[in-house]
Amino acid sequence: MARMTFADVTPNLVVSSVERSLAFYRDVLGFSLVTTVPEAAPFAFAWMRRDGVSVFLNSVEAVRADHAELGARPIGGTATIYIMVEADSIASGIDELFASIGSRARAFMPLTNQFYGIREFGIEDPDGYTIFFAQQLPK
Repeated sequence: MARMTFADVTPNLVVSSVERSLAFYRDVLGFSLVTTVPEAAPFAFAWMRRDGVSVFLNSVEAVRADHAELGARPIGGTATIYIMVEADSIASGIDELFASIGSRARAFMPLTNQFYGIREFGIEDPDGYTIFFAQQLPK
């Protein structure tokens, strides 16, 4: 019998404005737009992708219409996204990414070398979702 495997996990964020969040993930973090629903604004949904990482953006109005209980929850809250990056060096990876974001997002955690061998930082998106970016430190 074939064994079932999980293939992927995608953050599915409820946002106050799909257009605003789409612009943030595209312009600040370098994601590309895969598709929207509907095709023209105002959007109920957007699928953003950078390399092998996807993020779904869902309008709070659409979520409230389909799932009242979920739509009643606070936006942002404690949900976090943790994205690992790979590069030839720390300077050309995590440090360059942090510098490229600059003041376009609130950094709640500066670049930090953690005791567990990861260099990481944390920012907030426009709805308060926290996004950690991390890179393995050389051994």
